[in-house]
Amino acid sequence: MNDSNAPVESRPASAKRSRLILLSGLFFIVLIIGVSVFAYEHLYGRFYEATEDAYVDGNRVQIGSGINGTVIRINADDGDYVEQGQVLVELDPSDTAIALAAAQADLAATVREVRGLFSSVANHRAQLATRQLERQQAYSDFNRRDKLAAAGVLSQEAMSHSRDALGQTENALIIARQQLSRSQALVEGTSLETHPQVQAARAKLHQAYINHARTHLLAPVSGYVAQRRVQPGARVAAGQALMAVIPLHQVWIEANFKETQMRQMQIGQAVDITADLYGSDVHYQGHIESLGVGTGGAFALLPAQNASGNWIKIVQRVPVRIGLQPEALQTHPLRLGMSTRVEVDLHQQDGDVLARRADPTARYTTDIYDNLLQEADQLATQLIQANSTASIEHSSAVSQIQ
Repeated sequence: MNDSNAPVESRPASAKRSRLILLSGLFFIVLIIGVSVFAYEHLYGRFYEATEDAYVDGNRVQIGSGINGTVIRINADDGDYVEQGQVLVELDPSDTAIALAAAQADLAATVREVRGLFSSVANHRAQLATRQLERQQAYSDFNRRDKLAAAGVLSQEAMSHSRDALGQTENALIIARQQLSRSQALVEGTSLETHPQVQAARAKLHQAYINHARTHLLAPVSGYVAQRRVQPGARVAAGQALMAVIPLHQVWIEANFKETQMRQMQIGQAVDITADLYGSDVHYQGHIESLGVGTGGAFALLPAQNASGNWIKIVQRVPVRIGLQPEALQTHPLRLGMSTRVEVDLHQQDGDVLARRADPTARYTTDIYDNLLQEADQLATQLIQANSTASIEHSSAVSQIQ
């Protein structure tokens, strides 16, 4: 009986051993996984933060009209590459050309008028000298006749006429002095070019010249045209956006990290970026340029209102701006709005969380408008010189004819 029961008793023992081995193996597997996760997080994971909520962003340089006008020509369309200073849109120049011609004529007339003011000073000074001589002559006559009247040689009527003549010369002298003072006040401390009337006419010419130049809308930067909204023949208003130029060599990444991922992030930390367009085969290198000063919800058009009875905590996200090295953009260009994955290396901990000082240098500049005012000023100077010389030559010619 005992021999027949032995195989039956050995089966539970074998099953227990198998179960124990299985549980032990499962325990060791879980232990190995836990140790591996802990080791990964302690040795690698805690030094990196990643997110896929990251998109390509860049400058959108709006091309708008500076004046009211009618579009007569469009030289670029969506997707076209344009160079800085290239003419993109042309407006009808008829109105601005007429205004420029009127401003030139006004400046020329003002220069001639101001020359007359300067000439009147010398004229009134000569008149004053004449009135002074007349007054001295009248005073001498009065003294001489006064002696004759005292001797009974001259009648009182003649003496009265002499006194009246002296008074008239004194009044004429006062009027001449007032006229000289008035003419001097109009030109005192100025020259022909610095006279207020000439300066005002010159400013009007500058404005007319600039308005005429604005009939040609130039590209402020080199890039690609996008969002063209204008058609030939359309009437556009000053400030109206007509198209945009996107410089794709100046793009950056706008990554939105959870607020719980921001504890060790600092400006200047290295970032590895991959774009969905190229996959993991292409890696872009960059660095953190700035950390957002508020969450996305704080700057939303309709910010969240949490002062209510029904409230659920939602982890907020903070925008982080990541600059890209331009070398990779030349071979693998990116477009605005493309999805990317970014991974921030947190090893560097000697940077700032917020910028500590203002940057005195300009981030972006354009010089296509620098010469407009200089060209207008050169035109004004030429007109002033031409009309000054013309006035002198005309005056000498008139005197020779007379």
